[in-house]
Amino acid sequence: MASPNYEMFAAGVKAQRTDATPTLEELRAGMVAMGQVLPVPDGTTVEPVDAGGVPAEWIRAANAGDERVVLYMHGGGYSIGCVDFVREFCSRLSSAADARVLSLDYRQGPEHPFPAPVDDAVAAYRWLLAQGTDPATIVISGESAGGGLTISLLLALRDAGDPLPAGAVPISPWLDMEGVREVSTEADESDLLTRTHLTLFADWFLGGDGDRRHPLANPLYADPKGLPPMLVLVGEREILLDDAQRFTANAQKAGVDVTLDVVPEMIHIWHVFGPMFPEAGQASDRVAEYVRKLTS
Repeated sequence: MASPNYEMFAAGVKAQRTDATPTLEELRAGMVAMGQVLPVPDGTTVEPVDAGGVPAEWIRAANAGDERVVLYMHGGGYSIGCVDFVREFCSRLSSAADARVLSLDYRQGPEHPFPAPVDDAVAAYRWLLAQGTDPATIVISGESAGGGLTISLLLALRDAGDPLPAGAVPISPWLDMEGVREVSTEADESDLLTRTHLTLFADWFLGGDGDRRHPLANPLYADPKGLPPMLVLVGEREILLDDAQRFTANAQKAGVDVTLDVVPEMIHIWHVFGPMFPEAGQASDRVAEYVRKLTS
């Protein structure tokens, strides 16, 4: 049973849903504003860094060591996201996983459409290796579009012959660029993410005539064979639940060690809202547990 604070949060999200079409500027401003109400804990250090030509932040909790690294990609439909929004989550993850977190401020559409985000993720990963980071100590993660980018990065690294990381944790991954996913009535009426959002984001990411089936934009059309272990974390009441289920089925069929964790009652990217309800903290602990398992 969900906590009272989560139930209040979910009810507020549902009440604020609208069929209005937001502008790119409004959506971006909203993401920054949400990040500002999620402050990082005392003792956390945030250090801007150039990660192979890609702006990023090193986020390190007071107790975190140097041995593990999480490369984290924020969500936001490849168009409206920002490192501000996920900074608090990354600080929690750093503490729970005893890891440094490199939070990537990759290029986004419509100004920088596909494949710019994938190119930036590859550049940042290669930068980590050039710094002497052992790939066996790296775990890739991200939420929503960042969850899709997590998988796309693995595919691009595999295809290029780069050393692969220890594994990955895609959270609420957005994968289906065609919009053919199955969605429950409950998710369609109450999720934080809407079909309107996804239509806008796909157009901004790929353009009106972009290939909705390109395997690095839509990993549901990729061959996942040879990818490292993964934990796919998703909420039961998400519009993107079907994306996670379909990818997991494809990956398991291809022999990938992948676990699908569907968290009861949760809506899209619940894990980010750490100060608001305990389920968010439980999600960061779950991710951290998997990071430790892969890198121990």
